[in-house]
Amino acid sequence: MRIAVTQRIVGLLLMMFSSSMLPPVIVSLIFDDGASLAFIYGFAVTFAAGLLVWFPVRNDRREPRLRDGFLIVAAFWVVLGSFGSAPLMFASEPSLTVTDAMFEAVSGLTTTGATILSGLDSLPRSILYYRQQLQWFGGMGIIVLAVAVLPMLGVGGMQLYRAETPGPVKDTKLTPRITETAKALWYIYLGLTIACAFGYWAAGMGVFDAICHSFSTVAIGGFSTHDASIGFFDSELIDLVAVLFMFLAGINFSLHFVAWRNFSIRHYFNDPEIHAYCTVLAGMLVFVVLTLYLANQYDLLADNFINGLFQVVSIATTTGFTTTDFSAWPGALPVLLLFSSFVGGCAGSTGGGMKVIRVLLLYKQGLREVRRLVHPSAEVPVKLGNTPVPQRVVDAVWGFFAVYVVLFVIMMAILLATGLDQVTAFSAVAASLNNLGPGLGDVATGFSSVNDIAKWVCIAAMLLGRLEIFTLLVLVSPTFWRP
Repeated sequence: MRIAVTQRIVGLLLMMFSSSMLPPVIVSLIFDDGASLAFIYGFAVTFAAGLLVWFPVRNDRREPRLRDGFLIVAAFWVVLGSFGSAPLMFASEPSLTVTDAMFEAVSGLTTTGATILSGLDSLPRSILYYRQQLQWFGGMGIIVLAVAVLPMLGVGGMQLYRAETPGPVKDTKLTPRITETAKALWYIYLGLTIACAFGYWAAGMGVFDAICHSFSTVAIGGFSTHDASIGFFDSELIDLVAVLFMFLAGINFSLHFVAWRNFSIRHYFNDPEIHAYCTVLAGMLVFVVLTLYLANQYDLLADNFINGLFQVVSIATTTGFTTTDFSAWPGALPVLLLFSSFVGGCAGSTGGGMKVIRVLLLYKQGLREVRRLVHPSAEVPVKLGNTPVPQRVVDAVWGFFAVYVVLFVIMMAILLATGLDQVTAFSAVAASLNNLGPGLGDVATGFSSVNDIAKWVCIAAMLLGRLEIFTLLVLVSPTFWRP
């Protein structure tokens, strides 16, 4: 372990991240909301901390190794999430404790979208903008992490594509150099954001709201500038724009890159993960809309369809936008929607959850075991498309699932011990670990009523979910720290 290598990169990241606190200063001056000093103080503290960390090891130019990479990736969200809370702590409105500011910042940067804030419509515009910007930068960091960095470390959903899966993403890199890969992904991400902002504006949003919501839509974050979320606008056209870009953001960005480079959408139709992704969404949509219709939840069939479509795509992709209080929907719909977030988006997307590719492999592995009961001596490979998946990959998926379940149970037990009821504890962990945002029970509309211990557990869950668990857990392994 070469601490100096990690220290230098983390210091540079902090100094770079501090610059993200300057655009909100401009927003504050434009709207004259009086919050500019909070961001100036936040910038100064973050930049000074980065400088102090970087300066002593500035001449260490060694390339990071495997172990350094794990520490750098984990530090990226932990350190930047901590310093990202600085402007929220310095701001006089809202007046937040350290715990609440950390919760909000980490929720933003991990694109979870859970919030402890209320009265968003009356908050300073610069604070609202900063929350959306945190999600946007976090979303881009996730893409680069998932597609370019984690495969190099041997972990993450994209690592499954080393199994020579069919389609354009069977290689671990989109381009020969990681810097070129990151740049290519930036172009795709920025292009989708601009298109989404324009779509919102054309559908009737104001410029400020269109920009802010495009940030959280493409990042699959779910933060909004209004307490009523997307429902504030009461526009079916805006709902459909949101659905389109939430759906696109939940797809592997490697596929977007290949489609953009080759001017062809053929690759989307050849990818087994896309097929599973669309199947899950379509199945959920049919069940939800049919249930809403039979329960006479809305007077018009179109309202049942639009609201059902929006909430299915929003929750299943772990975005977390709402147009209505889905927790009050009839029957099993609220719990079913929450369960869909466990699947989440595709590997290499900004979505949370376990990822579609893992759930698909778990399903195929289950089918294989059923066939083996009937034909005990048969060799039945697990396949993605027509390509067999190595047993090593299947084992890794089962390992991830096992650790996921154990962590979920432990964190839920801690939340129950703090006094939360079962529904609230379950949905709070699910919303945090799956990077979803809204839950059920007391956290259906926010986490402000949750005690501080539970909030810190949820912060840990957000980080674990965003780093796909193993990246963070490896740091507590004694093997990692041995020479």
